[in-house]
Amino acid sequence: MSRFFRHLLPVLLALAPLSALAWGQLGHRIVGELAEQQLHPAARAEVGRLLAGEPEPTLAGVSYWADELRDTDSDLARQSRRWHYLNFPRGNCNYVPPRDCPDGQCVVAAINRYFLALSDHRRADAERAEALKFLVHFVADVHQPLHAGFGDDRGGNDYQLNFEGKGINLHSLWDARILGQGHREAGEYAQALSQLTPLAYDPTRHSDRPAVEWAEESCRIVSAPDFYPPKGQLDAGYVHRNQATAERRLREAGARLANMINYALDPKRGGTQ
Repeated sequence: MSRFFRHLLPVLLALAPLSALAWGQLGHRIVGELAEQQLHPAARAEVGRLLAGEPEPTLAGVSYWADELRDTDSDLARQSRRWHYLNFPRGNCNYVPPRDCPDGQCVVAAINRYFLALSDHRRADAERAEALKFLVHFVADVHQPLHAGFGDDRGGNDYQLNFEGKGINLHSLWDARILGQGHREAGEYAQALSQLTPLAYDPTRHSDRPAVEWAEESCRIVSAPDFYPPKGQLDAGYVHRNQATAERRLREAGARLANMINYALDPKRGGTQ
C-alpha cells in the first residue's frame, strides 16, 4: 500500500456510507445492558474474564467497538465494513446466500462466524474476546431494520428527508433520532425497557439459522407500507410511531444476544433460562 493511500484511507472510511453504522452508541449500549442482565452466572463470569483488559469490561462497554475501529484500526475497519449489514432486493425478504451474502461478506455470516469462534474454547482468549466484541455489535446491527433493508437505496441512506428543519436520510433517522427523543442514558433506558411486559415467545429461539431469521424480520419491517415516509417534510409523529418498534427490536436483540452468549460460554446449561 502506498504512503499516500495509507494516509488517505482513514479519510475514505470516514466518508464511507452510513450503512456501516447502526443504532448509534446509545442503541448498542442498550442491547449490551439488556443482554448482560440475562446472562447465566457462568457465562457472565467468562465474559468478565475475556474482557478483563477492556477499559469497560462489560457487554455495553464493548458494544460500540466495531464502529470505533474506524478511528483505532483502519485496516480491520475496512475488512469488516460489509459485515455490519446485508441488502435484500426490494420486495423479496427471503435470504439467498449467494445473492445477499456473497463470499460470506454480510452481517448474517459474520454473526455465525463469531458465534462459532466464541464457542470454541480451544482458541486463544484474545481471539475469543474479539469474537465476543464483534458478536455483541453485529447482533444489535441485524436488528436495526435498515441493516437488512434494500440495496437500491443502500438501506435508506439514499432516502432523503427533512426533519425539524434539517436534512437527514432515513437510515440516520433510525440510527440516531428514533431512540434519542427522551434524552436518557443507556443504563436508564435499558432498565426501563427491562421492566416492560415480557416479550412474546421467540419463534427463532431454537432455530438452526437464527441470524437469517433476524435479518428477514428486519426486512419485513422495512417492507411495511408505512415504513418509508413520504419524501420531504417529516413530522414528529413518524418518530413517535416507530419508537415502539425500535425499542422492541432492542429488547429482542438483547435477549437473543444473551441466549447466544449463554450457549457459547455456559455449555452445561446452554441457552436455557
